[in-house]
Amino acid sequence: MWLAAAAPSLARRLLFLGPPPPSLLLLLLSRSSRRRRRLHSLGLAAMPEKRPFERLPADVSPINYSLCLKPDLLDFTFEGKLEAAAQVRQATNQIVMNCADIDIITASYAPEGDEEIHATGFNYQNEDEKVTLSFPSTLQTGTGTLKIDFVGELNDKMKGFYRSKYTTPSGEVRYAAVTQFEATDARRAFPCWDEPAIKATFDISLVVPKDRVALSNMNVIDRKPYPDDENLVEVKFARTPVMSTYLVAFVVGEYDFVETRSKDGVCVRVYTPVGKAEQGKFALEVAAKTLPFYKDYFNVPYPLPKIDLIAIADFAAGAMENWGLVTYRETALLIDPKNSCSSSRQWVALVVGHELAHQWFGNLVTMEWWTHLWLNEGFASWIEYLCVDHCFPEYDIWTQFVSADYTRAQELDALDNSHPIEVSVGHPSEVDEIFDAISYSKGASVIRMLHDYIGDKDFKKGMNMYLTKFQQKNAATEDLWESLENASGKPIAAVMNTWTKQMGFPLIYVEAEQVEDDRLLRLSQKKFCASGPYVGEDCPQWMVPITISTSEDSNQAKLKILMDKPEMNVVLKNVKPDQWVKLNLGTVGFYRTQYSSSMLESLLPGIRDLSLPPVDRLGLQNDLFSLARAGIISTVEVLKVMEAFVNEPNYTVWSDLSCNLGILSTLLSHTDFYEEIQEFVKDVFSPIGERLGWDPKPGEGHLDALLRGLVLGKLGKAGHKATLEEARRRFKDHVEGKQILSADLRSPVYLTVLKHGDGTTLDIMLKLHKQADMQEEKNRIERVLGATLLPDLIQKVLTFALSEEVRPQDTVSVIGGVAGGSKHGRKAAWKFIKDNWEELYNRYQGGFLISRLIKLSVEGFAVDKMAGEVKAFFESHPAPSAERTIQQCCENILLNAAWLKRDADSIHQYLLQRKASPPPV
Repeated sequence: MWLAAAAPSLARRLLFLGPPPPSLLLLLLSRSSRRRRRLHSLGLAAMPEKRPFERLPADVSPINYSLCLKPDLLDFTFEGKLEAAAQVRQATNQIVMNCADIDIITASYAPEGDEEIHATGFNYQNEDEKVTLSFPSTLQTGTGTLKIDFVGELNDKMKGFYRSKYTTPSGEVRYAAVTQFEATDARRAFPCWDEPAIKATFDISLVVPKDRVALSNMNVIDRKPYPDDENLVEVKFARTPVMSTYLVAFVVGEYDFVETRSKDGVCVRVYTPVGKAEQGKFALEVAAKTLPFYKDYFNVPYPLPKIDLIAIADFAAGAMENWGLVTYRETALLIDPKNSCSSSRQWVALVVGHELAHQWFGNLVTMEWWTHLWLNEGFASWIEYLCVDHCFPEYDIWTQFVSADYTRAQELDALDNSHPIEVSVGHPSEVDEIFDAISYSKGASVIRMLHDYIGDKDFKKGMNMYLTKFQQKNAATEDLWESLENASGKPIAAVMNTWTKQMGFPLIYVEAEQVEDDRLLRLSQKKFCASGPYVGEDCPQWMVPITISTSEDSNQAKLKILMDKPEMNVVLKNVKPDQWVKLNLGTVGFYRTQYSSSMLESLLPGIRDLSLPPVDRLGLQNDLFSLARAGIISTVEVLKVMEAFVNEPNYTVWSDLSCNLGILSTLLSHTDFYEEIQEFVKDVFSPIGERLGWDPKPGEGHLDALLRGLVLGKLGKAGHKATLEEARRRFKDHVEGKQILSADLRSPVYLTVLKHGDGTTLDIMLKLHKQADMQEEKNRIERVLGATLLPDLIQKVLTFALSEEVRPQDTVSVIGGVAGGSKHGRKAAWKFIKDNWEELYNRYQGGFLISRLIKLSVEGFAVDKMAGEVKAFFESHPAPSAERTIQQCCENILLNAAWLKRDADSIHQYLLQRKASPPPV
């Protein structure tokens, strides 16, 4: 998250007996929406309390769902018929199922070989998204058939069974009907037992216009005219394996496709908007390479006959791993050979790798409950890199992992308002809260550390044991540890419980002493806190796999140990006095390191002369920056280290450096010496900018293109004169059609001209946005619009964010871009969110996009009273799925304020001294 046919008699019974009268359909749907409106007016829809939660009773469970749906793409409603083969395990006179925004017309239960019993009542528990079907007599133990006729709404909330707007090549606006069920929205499409552990098989049929494509998890086995309407056809799909409801999917719309067969014989298709089949070829190539890679890695074949990957116009997540029918945002799947940039190719490769990993890890073996969500997402977020490294070794993707996932997770996990990887989830409304960097990025980081600790051979062996033992079943975190422990003989559960069951991670402090020919290291661990040294009573402890390298061989571990106590002494044999010693080779261990001043001094030349490997240079700088942010060392010390990166050639190291300087720039935008830090940025980035130039040189590759875009964007934003002039010249040529900008240069050029431009520049950008045929280009423009500095233009961009021109899921990045663009933008974006809160909240229905919007918009503030203002606003405008995000944002605002108070003067003094006597280059 980024199957054999039913018996003919059952199929005949499933044929629609004709739709309910229109008046009844409208009455049922209006009753449903009135119910929702009433809840909203009472404030209940907006703020479900953290209430006691009970899972569904176990007295009745499904064996097979035979489901037929008939969506209406004009009225945005759908009719459904469900015939579920069910097992009554305990005699009962009611059946409790999940159901949301659906109205049941009739329901009955027929015990096998016995008379049909009609339900006499449907009691909807709306807050718990359940319905209780009451029967006049007791349903005895045994099997039977539950039949339900129902109607529902094709909503516009990007969840459940929903409508997605698209424009045909001729310019006509139409709608597709698509699904997004994870975590708990299958219940919006059909009444079901919507819990991951309640698995069943599915026979799905769709009644659709005959000129539309209809897809589901499995391959089509029959397509025939629909008796009641010559414009419709009924499409039947093969029976699925046993699976969870959240992985069911169906799509009805207009699409082209490209296809191939993987070397294992699986039919792979990528579905694209009509006329854009060419843009599906890159993802097709990645998918066709990825399926055999995972089959070999897990030593378990892909269990379905086909896999479809499809681009959906309106889509809240990056992608969703529905078994056999993976849905994507257009930007996570489509690549235009001429107009897509290198970072988009990489993104598509990673997202495809992530979702296809889930076909085994998540779909074949599914977490028992949402508490174990991290197992799905953390694992897929790790192995997507392994897969991309296999397909595209030139991406140097593991170094990028450290910057993209590892450091991001540490930033969040250092907060007091973080949470453990394993979070006890009760009510489904709490699930959205844990789709975050802890479940995904920290999860991936600790699995990477575990893989390194076990070794690849035993890790693969353990994974095969786990997948084979639990296939078509459900598992918990402990089950994975047991398989890996059996394969490796190492204490996996004991080690990993310290990483998944408690939040946070350690800071390892290390000092060294030369003892004759050996080096004695003294290590101690304490919890790392963003607010400074840990001061609590009982400090949590971790079992930390530690690797130690020396300058004798900087790419090889001289020693590996498991640090299982608060303090340890380690002797490194035969280390000369002039050799440096470094912890955490490859920045694999999920901890930060603080060196004694003498050890740090000896490491710093390794940055300048590049004798430290790139990922270690990155890790060293990132640790120092975080220590400064936490007030453990001075920010000035880090600025001095940053200047040592003058010879740095590696894209990812620059990317991380750039990110940290961006954080510092945002902080200093609250001071009157913001321009001085921009001068520092120009000094640090201009040598590499001059070396790279604007145009690719022969022999350059993927990473050079990424680096050029990053550096020029940084210099342009900081107002570097030569970069600004060249960006303006190239932008003019691009707009006039003289010389179209390469895709890799568009973001930096757009950003530069907007930041230093006027209303005319913004108008040109909005025109380019309107003309863009490709969603990637639209998104590229949307992300940089917030760079504009003039107050009236900032308002114009914010108004644009909520216009029809911007897809609902992309509004978040436009508003977030304004908040991140400038001090004035931050204030304007926050006011805009408050003024438009009802519309925004209603648009995202409290899903994870609302959390992202809040985080992007407020965490750049650095004044204590703003934390109070943010807290007060959300107390009176509750957003339950974002509660933890709001707490984290308020904590970050207070941390920023403390950082500014602590270090602003010394930073200012340092920047002034630098100006007076620039350091030698």
